[in-house]
Amino acid sequence: MEFPIRCFTCGGVVGHAYDEYKELIKEKSPQEALDILGFDRFCCRRMFLSHVELIESVMKYPRA
Repeated sequence: MEFPIRCFTCGGVVGHAYDEYKELIKEKSPQEALDILGFDRFCCRRMFLSHVELIESVMKYPRA
């Protein structure tokens, strides 16, 4: 769905950097992008690497 605001494991704030991360991975590898953004905990890095954009496929269906 939408990108989480906090890391599920450590509770660190990660949501503010998602848009910048999407821009950086157009030019650099995900590893380099996360290094630039300053995320060095593997749990926070996982939040970016495992996120899947599903909002468009969910929004196709009307509310019941």
